[in-house]
Amino acid sequence: MRLHRLDITAFGPFGASQSVDFDDLSAAGLFLLHGPTGAGKTSVLDAVCYALYGSVPGARQGSGQGMTLRSDHAAVGTRTEVRLELTVAGRRLEITRQPPWERPKLRGKGTTVDKAQTWLREYDATIRAWKDLSRSHQEIGEEITQLLGMSREQFCQVVLLPQGDFARFLRADAEARGKLLGRLFDTRRFAEVEKRLAERRRATEAQVREGDATLLADAHRMQQAAGGAMELPELAPGEPGLAEAVLEAAAVARADARELLTIAECRLTAAESAQAATGRHLADARELDRLQRRFAEARERAARLAERAEDHRAAQERMERGRKAEAVAPALELRDAAEGEHRRAAAAEARARALLPQALADAGAAGLAAAARRAAEERGGLEAAGRAERRLAELVDERAGFDRQERADEEVRQEAETWLADWEATRTALQSRVDSAQEATTRAEQLAVQRDPAQRRLAAARQRDRLTDDTEAARQRALTAAENAVEARAHWLDLKEQRLQGIAAELAANLTDGTPCAVCGATEHPAPARKSAGHVDRDAEERALTAHQTAEERRAQAERHLGTVREALAAATAEAGEAPTARLAAEAEELEGAYTRARTAASGLHAAQEELRRAEDEREQRVAAQQQAAVRSASRVATRDRLEREQAALEEELTRARGAAESVAARAAQLERRAALLTEAADTARAAADTAQRLKDADARLADAAFRAGFDTPADAAAALLDDTAHRELQRRLDAWQSEDAAVRAVLAEADTADAARRPPADLAAAQGAAADADRRLREASSARDAADRCRAELDRLSAHAAASVRRLAPLREEHTRVARLASLAAGTSADNEHRMRLESYVLAARLEQVAAAATARLLRMSSGRYTLVHSDDRSGRGRSGLGLHVVDAWTGRERDTATLSGGETFFASLALALGLADVVTDEAGGVRLDTLFIDEGFGSLDDQTLDEVLDVLDALRERDRSVGIVSHVADLRRRIHAQLEVVKGRSGSVLRQRGAG
Repeated sequence: MRLHRLDITAFGPFGASQSVDFDDLSAAGLFLLHGPTGAGKTSVLDAVCYALYGSVPGARQGSGQGMTLRSDHAAVGTRTEVRLELTVAGRRLEITRQPPWERPKLRGKGTTVDKAQTWLREYDATIRAWKDLSRSHQEIGEEITQLLGMSREQFCQVVLLPQGDFARFLRADAEARGKLLGRLFDTRRFAEVEKRLAERRRATEAQVREGDATLLADAHRMQQAAGGAMELPELAPGEPGLAEAVLEAAAVARADARELLTIAECRLTAAESAQAATGRHLADARELDRLQRRFAEARERAARLAERAEDHRAAQERMERGRKAEAVAPALELRDAAEGEHRRAAAAEARARALLPQALADAGAAGLAAAARRAAEERGGLEAAGRAERRLAELVDERAGFDRQERADEEVRQEAETWLADWEATRTALQSRVDSAQEATTRAEQLAVQRDPAQRRLAAARQRDRLTDDTEAARQRALTAAENAVEARAHWLDLKEQRLQGIAAELAANLTDGTPCAVCGATEHPAPARKSAGHVDRDAEERALTAHQTAEERRAQAERHLGTVREALAAATAEAGEAPTARLAAEAEELEGAYTRARTAASGLHAAQEELRRAEDEREQRVAAQQQAAVRSASRVATRDRLEREQAALEEELTRARGAAESVAARAAQLERRAALLTEAADTARAAADTAQRLKDADARLADAAFRAGFDTPADAAAALLDDTAHRELQRRLDAWQSEDAAVRAVLAEADTADAARRPPADLAAAQGAAADADRRLREASSARDAADRCRAELDRLSAHAAASVRRLAPLREEHTRVARLASLAAGTSADNEHRMRLESYVLAARLEQVAAAATARLLRMSSGRYTLVHSDDRSGRGRSGLGLHVVDAWTGRERDTATLSGGETFFASLALALGLADVVTDEAGGVRLDTLFIDEGFGSLDDQTLDEVLDVLDALRERDRSVGIVSHVADLRRRIHAQLEVVKGRSGSVLRQRGAG
């Protein structure tokens, strides 16, 4: 990594824009960054760190997401910005960052906060221009971290070498060194391994205890199934021998259960035989009881038949008389029909004569018919008078119609005059409504132009509010996906490292005697490597790689989604501006209300125009109707005179024709009614005479039929006659008596029934009691046998389950033993761990050994070959093992603690340690070259000779094409180092002055 240029605006103490040309400063290899205390030397380094990682080291970041980085000397309208141009991994990049900025609002009073902005560009040498790569904070941060291969904390320790921290590192104890090395080399995965091994040990221990508890629960259930006869082992879950003791007790309980089952089966067989014998005896007793009751019931039925014998003979005689009366039934029906017809005819005749005048009440049928003919002839003579009467009614109606027309025309004229008198006022009012509606239409069109932009701005504001929450949610998801990707990558690298460590075992698995080894070529393989427990094969590594790639794809997808949401948020913010959504909603609502009212008022334009047109049409119609009414009134005068003369002539003629009646029609109706009454009376008189003759003939035939059937009088024959219901009921009684008599005779004739009646009464209760006792004993024996069988089956099932549990727990016990050994070894509590060193401490000790070796190469030159840094595995008190750091003094040959070094010795020792640590961390980060380093303070504690040696070491870094910036107050350095960057402070803020090597 090489820095080229740094541009700072309104950052830290720098109120105006400042620039640093690192290419010019780096030409000499060494350059000096100096200035008075508080001028802002560290702020230059903070600007580099902020450009790369978006934050500054330690407490200088402050709160508020970087808002404290803004210079208090900056102008109100100047935004804070840091731009860094650098080359890393062969790529020329430009990073621009702007922290959040609280600025005055463009409209109104108060301030608003602009969000942080970040740009990443890359220089394309083929087209000699910069091209944009990303504007996402997260994408740019991950890209820079991946290119540099180190976190912000590692960068601050490796590139911005803080000497005070390394001086404390030299004097610190093992715990403090472990914390610093853990942050730099990120050994969290090894601590996670320790944690997971401990968790796995606790989990397997809990599983073993849970399995033993389940096994002991099965033993308790077996004891319960065996009725408490089984003895349980007095062992707790997790204690050895529990499984064997449970299985042994289960075998004894199963043998006892099978013996009890055999005894219960024998008892069940004996109970079944006794139950079958008592069942047969009960069936015989029930059959005897049934036959004896059947014979007794037949005797009782025979006695009841004898008691009803007299009634049976009377019913037979009644049935015989009914059969004889059936021969007289037709004559009776004919006589009843003739009598009913005669009564109806006599009643009709009486009703008709009651309506006649007194003079004709006793007349015969012929006299009544003659009077009816005379009334009909008189009615025929009134037809001409009827036509005259109808014409008179028409004349009256016609004159009444003329009167109505006259009144209607008069009303039309008066109504027209009244309506036309108000015409001018009506027309003026309607025209005013039309004008108002036209004005509202124009106003609605103007509001419609303002309405759509307001609605779009309100929708954009609501989308802006919603996308603000969505952006935060997307950022969280992207951050989670990035963390998962880092964890997946770390897991893959761990498995890859484990596989490389055990690759010899994979190669040895394919070795056969006589076949050359693929590594050494030997044909004999006396001691091939063996796969250890937990060996990682190729499939496991590939699965981890696939999981890592999947996590990376999800991270990229989450970041793309975050970028999309942010772009949408920016578009919505640009559309809506800074106005609050509530205010935009109120403005849009007010505009919508005005638009709605204008539209409502404008909607009446067509109705007002139509109403005006209808009023004008109505005026024309009323004027025409007024004129037509006047014409019709004049034409009706002559017609009325003619009708009056015709009406007088007709009234004189009708007076003569109707006589005493009210009208000709009333007179004609009287004559028609009289003729009808006379005709009806004549007809009913002739019908009554005919029915009287038929009744006399029916009486003679009935008397003859009754005599021939054997009855003294027709009344006797009618009394003996049976209707259908009585006949069916009498026949049913006769049939029922005969059926019952036959059934009783059949039962009394049965041989087995008569034999059973001669035997003693059956003792059914005793037989039922014996059968019930036998059934009860059978049920008890069957229940006992089922219970014994269930006990045997339950013990077999529980024993099988317990045996399976024991087999299933065997691998788990082995795994628990293995995991417990690994966990105690990694935690440093195992007897096999001689140094009582934890896994993380072991890894850090190896890294510290590398750092000490790299630092010694420079410390030897700085100390003129006197001092060498070595690490120690000794424990310090109760602290960690393996993180000790000592210095070997070549003048005395003694190894002593680094805390015994003097101030100057401590400085160059910590400087050598910092440079060595930078080399090791760089190699750990993937070998990324660090071409620009900064060293902060400490040179004032060196004498001239030591200072020359230290500067020679730093100057030697140019051989590796590196440039080193020294941050110091030492005045002698300004004389020795020509390339300088001076920070000058003032009331209006600090400024930078740069001087090259020339």
